Parts: sequence; C-alpha cells; structure tokens
Amino acid sequence: MTKAELIEVLVKADDSLTKKQSGQILDTIFGTLQKTIKKDKRFAYPGFGTFTVRKRKARMGIDPRTKEKIKIKASKTVGFKPAKAFKEKL
Repeated sequence: MTKAELIEVLVKADDSLTKKQSGQILDTIFGTLQKTIKKDKRFAYPGFGTFTVRKRKARMGIDPRTKEKIKIKASKTVGFKPAKAFKEKL
C-alpha cells in the first residue's frame, strides 16, 4: 500500500477530511512515531505490535561487484514484533 492509497482510505472513512488533511494527519502520526522510537527506543500500539530499536554488530561482508571482503560497520535498525491479536488475523 502506498501513502496515496492510505490517504484514500482515510478520506473514504471520514467524508469531512480532505486529501490534504489526511496527508497531514499521516505525516504527523509517522513523524511522531519516528521521534518516539528514537527517543524511547520503543513504540507499542496495543493489538498491532511493538517497534523497537535493534543494534546490528559490525561484520564482514562481500562486495557483490568485486567479490572483495569488506567490513560492514555496526548500525541500528527498527524491528517490529506483531501483537498476538495481529498474528491471529494473518
């Protein structure tokens, strides 16, 4: 699903919302989500799941073009663990 499709779903759910307003709401929600995950290292939405910051260790990899070994730096990523109710609906 794209952002435009999600905006359409919001507009259909509430006729009083315009596409612009729906887009602003989505931007606010996802912006807040990003800030919360960065600050608290976690964001949970009951019935949906939990987003957490995960750390990746430094490791050796292979450059696919040159086949040379390269060192990949340690990094952070976001992991998602779905809630039990969400898993059951899949």
